[in-house]
Amino acid sequence: MKILTTTALTAVLLSCAAFADGHSALPLNELPDIADRDYWVPDEVNAEGKLEALQEVVGSEAIAFAGTQEAPVQIALIYPSADTSDFWARNYLALTKRLDQLGITYETTEFASRQIEHSLQSTYASQVEQDADLYDYVIFGPSELAIQADNIDKLAANEGFSTYVWAFHTPLKDLKTQPDAWFDFSSAAGALTMCEYMLGRLGEGVTMAMNRGIPGITDNQRSGDFKACVEEKGGWTTAYEHYGEYQSEGGFEGTSLIMQAYPEATIIHNANTAMAMGSVEAQVAMGKEKEIFSTGWGGTGLELDAIRRGELDATPMRMGDDVGAATAEAIKADLEGRADELPLVFLGRITVAHDQMSAEEIDGLEQEAFRFSGVGALSR
Repeated sequence: MKILTTTALTAVLLSCAAFADGHSALPLNELPDIADRDYWVPDEVNAEGKLEALQEVVGSEAIAFAGTQEAPVQIALIYPSADTSDFWARNYLALTKRLDQLGITYETTEFASRQIEHSLQSTYASQVEQDADLYDYVIFGPSELAIQADNIDKLAANEGFSTYVWAFHTPLKDLKTQPDAWFDFSSAAGALTMCEYMLGRLGEGVTMAMNRGIPGITDNQRSGDFKACVEEKGGWTTAYEHYGEYQSEGGFEGTSLIMQAYPEATIIHNANTAMAMGSVEAQVAMGKEKEIFSTGWGGTGLELDAIRRGELDATPMRMGDDVGAATAEAIKADLEGRADELPLVFLGRITVAHDQMSAEEIDGLEQEAFRFSGVGALSR
């Protein structure tokens, strides 16, 4: 449907030309291992300074939208928000509250699924693509990047709306049309941050087990990069790897098996919130939550509450609301005819939250991370 505001009308031709040129020229830079990957990393596709500029905007007070609207912008969200992780709900809140601060009126339509419901997501993507005249912006949170690549391509190629991808930051090389922007936290950077923390705290020669997610880019980075780092730098041993499909049931089943069959594993690495919660539940059921060092992923409200209870030990914590807030700022830039100013890939910040922090330190991280969506676990 693509409403053009009064501000955008004065700049749209120049903006569209610049943005198209940026996409057609990918990659902008080449890192040494570029030929070994079927995707690009942010440093290969972001023009210098654009990511930092948007990060600064997102971390600052909102500056009101400069144009006028004929009608509310229509936003479709296709994402696995029916899962345990509150990442999706929080960034929905961050998106809408930042839009409110910017003075942009909007209406949203949500298409929810679980992360393992790949076919349902495909159905939703086809429905939204066929109803392109109803929407101005489509936010797509793929169940898994490679599985949903065709749907990303299809949505991005539709000129009726702008397409933004949530929760991935690795643009696939073989997409015929790149989305307008990707919004995420770097799982690879988070894995290395977590690796350095774990080696510093637990030392060398440790035996661990893993509750991995779904084979693909996200798990390759969250689990694979972490495993490679601790094994190479710390001489760690991995006793067992269980694929729990990012579900709490998978974390529970994997942890139950690990505790029974691999008692030498004193650390359990979980690749998302849902599996971490299932893992904790299994440990508590067997009274072993104090014997095993457990990690989560993302620093969601559920994870922080588990750290406070002494059930979870550490997690790479995203400043979670950055993704939703950055998406709102991207919509504003697009409406103002400044889409060429956006990075192709936006990344939020990651630090480690852990059980040795004071209550005040954890509270401070939580308040910053969830400045739009609110502190504490979301009610479901």
